[in-house]
Amino acid sequence: MISKERVLELINEKVEETDIFLVELSIGTANHIEVLIDADNGISIDKCIQMSRQIEHNLDREQEDFSLNVSSPGLDQPLKVHRQYLKNVGRSLKVNFVEEKPRIEGELIEADEEGIVLETKEKVRIEGRKKKELVVTQHKIKFAEIEKAKVVISFK
Repeated sequence: MISKERVLELINEKVEETDIFLVELSIGTANHIEVLIDADNGISIDKCIQMSRQIEHNLDREQEDFSLNVSSPGLDQPLKVHRQYLKNVGRSLKVNFVEEKPRIEGELIEADEEGIVLETKEKVRIEGRKKKELVVTQHKIKFAEIEKAKVVISFK
């Protein structure tokens, strides 16, 4: 079986040269290698092809046969690594919590090593006023509290 360490080594060689980063690597039965990559400035098909060639040309099919799939995480996939949060600052996120809290949707305004800051806007009726007013709230959320976070796709 092809070792995960060997494939990771090949990926890291390519990652050091570019803005690409690894999101997920898995090697299944029959040496099926699945690589998910992303990039700070967006991932293109060309970058996926380059990564695929980097791995494929450095593994010997004569020694061990394998199948390889290199792709980007889809828009419907949850964020998995810290760098994805950094890349998506300014976009809307939907966050589900590990605990039984209601999910929250808002703009990702900050991401650091410990967690994220999500800004929500909600119209609330304030006592003594006839009209509802827009209330902006910032929620500091630690990564340990997040079960799943997805970018909200908007066609505005």
